[in-house]
Parts: sequence; C-alpha cells; structure tokens
Amino acid sequence: MKFSFVATLLFSLQAPGGDAFAPSRSWVNTKHQHKQEHITKLYSSNEKTVREELQEKTSLVDAKSEIKYAGGDASESQSTSGASEISPELAKKIDRATLPRAYPLFLAEKGAIILEDVLSIFNREEEDSTGGFVNPNLPTPPPKQKIVILGTGWGAAAFLKEIDNTKFDVTVISPRNHFLFTPMLAGASVGTVEYRSITESIRQINLKANYLEGSAMSINPETKTIECESVVCEGNSCTINDFEVQYDKLITTVGAQTNTYGIKGVREYCNFLKQIEDARRIRTAIVNLFERANLPNLSEEQRKEILTFAVIGAGPTGVEFASELRDFVEQDGPKYYPKLLKYVRIKVIEASPTILAPFDKSLQEEAIKQLTRNIKTKDPNILNLLPEKFKLTELLLNSGVSEVKEDVISLRDGEDIPYGIAVWAAGNGPLPVTLQLVEALSKEEDGQSEAQAIARGRVATDPWLRAIGGKGDILAFGDCSCIIAGQLPATAQVAGQQGEYLARLLSQNYEFCPDGDTTKPPMADPSREKTLSEKISSFAIGADDIAAPFQFLNLGILAYTGGGSALAQLQLTPSEQSKLKGKGKIGFGLWRSVYLSKQISWRNR
Repeated sequence: MKFSFVATLLFSLQAPGGDAFAPSRSWVNTKHQHKQEHITKLYSSNEKTVREELQEKTSLVDAKSEIKYAGGDASESQSTSGASEISPELAKKIDRATLPRAYPLFLAEKGAIILEDVLSIFNREEEDSTGGFVNPNLPTPPPKQKIVILGTGWGAAAFLKEIDNTKFDVTVISPRNHFLFTPMLAGASVGTVEYRSITESIRQINLKANYLEGSAMSINPETKTIECESVVCEGNSCTINDFEVQYDKLITTVGAQTNTYGIKGVREYCNFLKQIEDARRIRTAIVNLFERANLPNLSEEQRKEILTFAVIGAGPTGVEFASELRDFVEQDGPKYYPKLLKYVRIKVIEASPTILAPFDKSLQEEAIKQLTRNIKTKDPNILNLLPEKFKLTELLLNSGVSEVKEDVISLRDGEDIPYGIAVWAAGNGPLPVTLQLVEALSKEEDGQSEAQAIARGRVATDPWLRAIGGKGDILAFGDCSCIIAGQLPATAQVAGQQGEYLARLLSQNYEFCPDGDTTKPPMADPSREKTLSEKISSFAIGADDIAAPFQFLNLGILAYTGGGSALAQLQLTPSEQSKLKGKGKIGFGLWRSVYLSKQISWRNR
C-alpha cells in the first residue's frame, strides 16, 4: 500500500533521527550536507558533523582517479597467475574447471544446495535443543580462525547467513550497522515504503558474529591488520577514534560509490542514492521544493525552475527513481499541491542513446512509453489545471553533463537546465580503501598491478574469489572486485551469490593457499565427506580434489516503471534467445513477488 508521502515525511521529521528541513539556498538547499561548511579537527561539534567528516574521508577520490576508473569493458582477458609453475596435469584440471559448467548439472548443483540449506535448518534446531551441552572429557578444540568482513551489503549478508560459526570467529566492520535492501531505496526516497521496511540489523542476520561500527581506512596484507576509524560520542561531544583489527582471513565486500567522472559540481550540488541517509535527504528536499514553490510573489518561471527534478543517469536506479517520483506527483500531488502540478517537470538526462542498457530493446521501448505517457488522474478538475500537451517526464538522450552548478545543469551541447534538485545515478567508482588495497597488493609480483588494465580500480581476483597477490588470505567479491577470467555485472544478485559461494568453501574446509601457492586452486579436505552439491560440481569439472570456481546463475533483471507497471527480463537458460519478458501489470507482479521473496526477514516482507 502506498502511504501518503507528505504524511510519512512529517512523521519522519518528528521521529528521533529524522532530518530537519535543510537551510535554503537561493530557493532551496539540495547540496550534500558534508560539503556545506569546513569541518575542523576540533570535535566539540555534534555527532552529525563528525560522522560526515568520516564519511568524506572514506569516500573522497580525486577527479583524475574517477575518470581513470570509470567503466568501460576491457577487450581481452589476460593471465594473472604468479610466477610459480604448476604441473601439466594440474594445469589441465584448472583449464577444464574454469570452463562454465554444463547448465543442467549447474542447476542440479544449485538445487542440491537449496536442499542442503533446508536440512541444515533442522539440524541446527536439533543442536540448539540440546541446550549447548559440552562434554568436559573431550579435548579442547583448536582456536578458531578469525575472519574479518568489511561491509554490510548484499555479499556480506549472504556470507553471514551461510558461514559456519563453529569453525570461525567472525567480525564485521562497517559504518552501517544494518543491511539495506537497495532495490527499494528509490521508493523510500519518495515515501512509497518506510526506511525500517528495507533495513535489517546486521547482528540479527548472524547472532554469533561480532559487529564493530567503524570505517576501514587502510589494510596491511603483510601484518594482516586493518586500520579503522569510528565516531565515539560522549554526551553532545563526538570524536573520531582509531583502532586496529587483526585477521586470518579478510573478506572485502565494501561495494562501490557513485562515480562523478570528475565532472565539476557533481559532489557539491547533486544528491546520490546509495544509503538511507541519501533517501531521507531527497525526501526532505522534495517537500521543501513544493512548499517553497507554493509561497506568494514568485513568477511562473521561478516556480517551474523550483519544481524541475533532474535525474542524471537512465540506468535502473535513475529510471526507478524517476518512476517513483512520477507516482508521487500523480497520486499525492493532486491532493496536496493541485495548483502546482502544471509547473512540475521531471527531466531524465542520459549520455547514451537509450535507457536501461541491460534490458532487451522491446523492454527499453516500453520503459520510454511508460515514462513519457500522459499524466494519470481520476479528478477531471486537475486535468483542467494542466496546460495543453503537458508532459510530466522528459527524456534527454545523448545529453552528456559538462558541469553542475548550484541551480543549473550545463550539458555538453551548450544547453543549460535550471533545476530544483538533481539526483546523480550514473556509474560506479571505487572507494579509497579499495584503491589502497589494490596498491598494497600490487607490491607483490603476482599480477594485481597488471590486472588493473581490466579491473580498473577494483580488486582483481581469480575464479575462486581470491585477491591476486593476497596469498589466499584476502578474498574479495561484489562491486569492489573483478574476476579477471570473466567479468560480471555489478549487481546485488552477483554479490549475493558470491557471498554464499565463498562461505560454503570456507565452511567446508577448503585450503585456499595449498602448499603456500595461490597458482593452485583451493583444495578439498580429503578427510571430509563431500556434500551432494560438491559431488555434482566435482563431476561437472572432472576433478575431485579441487574446488569448483564461482559460476554466476543469471536469474534476470527487474525495473519499476511507474503507475503499477514494471519490466521483468528473466533468464531461463544462458542462451540469449531464452529470455522470459514481462511488462505492465504482469511485470509488476513479477517485480513485487521477487522483491518480497528476497527480503531478509518476515518483518520486512
């Protein structure tokens, strides 16, 4: 059910932690708060200011690096093996293992994993019913290996649900103490869903894992230590404290940040859509704009400029935000701001010639149709207030941005677009800690430096998700990493599957650096009986003693297009011809059902 946007905003402003109305600029302030004033190292200020300084330190990448690490596909894969030589027999095994497994066998393997997960739930309940009794006559178990996870996103959540806590001491480090269901963040930014409905405590996901609220600043692979910083508050005074964490195995899944491509003014004046704080800031700014436009003594041109919403980037994030915003204007606008509707403009700006690039062309055309359709309203009086040929949403394709100013977006073709709020949803870039880790791993002559021609600022990994140069002790997956042998899209679906895969390998006692040589694949523990899924994968790769590499099961992609319609492109087999496509109400049904099933908890569903 779609709640009234204005009502939910007012509630959030009254609730603890809700953002106050932002200070105004010429009409309304839509800058990132951490850019508004200089922050000193004297921490007599409030918690919000100190947290914003730490966020800036952990996200700021210079413009040259952003341009350098901007997307783009590498033309060829390359070998990144270390200098050690392996036997011809093992080399043959690796060559066969790294080929895609036969699809029927791969599906059978996935089915076996689901069955094993269900059985493990019953086994866990049976173990819990024993009351945790420990026989004092048994020998003391060896100390657990310490796994440190950086991040609380899709990959980390999947890893935490799968890892065997009886074998490992697990610590999670992140400035965010919750998992965020990012596909519905666009809806949260306009009031379609509440924030608490798309978050889940990271402690709840794995009750036996230790969580440390902090930001990883640097990683030392030689000493196996992580330097971190955390905001510590006493009363109204807050400071940034340093601490160090030791690890045996490091799992880095910190994700990525929005890439500004070095375009002037983007960080200062645009809003991003990555975190709950971003959604809250956008929600507040939207109401600020409508309330400001409703004041007297403004010209029609001023009202149009105030109520122009610029969305830069027409990928899934940009299209879904524009669609959710359009829903708000159509559904809540007539109730609260009927006289302002004629001034509202949503401009979607995209540098390429199309939108939703991952989708089939027919679905792209459907998305354009939905975005540019005439406004829907049940009240004929509202239609009488609108000008003839009124278009709520305008698509500006082949329109690259050259600069963003306080209230104007300059395009490369010379056009200037006045705006009230700008949401930047174009591209991913590496975080500073990822670049630091890449630099640290590049000191080893194992290929990390050479692999950057393909990885572009991400941690280059082998097919088993071992960071190249990490000696089997550093593992990386999700948006911060890149499998050199076969690049994958930066999606939640990929990160989630990688997290599950890696947790299973660790829980099943695979040796990640056999004989101290990472040119060899992870080796199976010969003393342990293999599970059904392992037996299937071993048969598929033709080897019993090595781990099957990660293989992505593409289930398809979804996108909401507004007005109770959505696009669904489901992948039935790896063939490009075997796509099941849905749009309109059917697509919306698939979109809603998939997102409900992917929620972490029943509370969120």
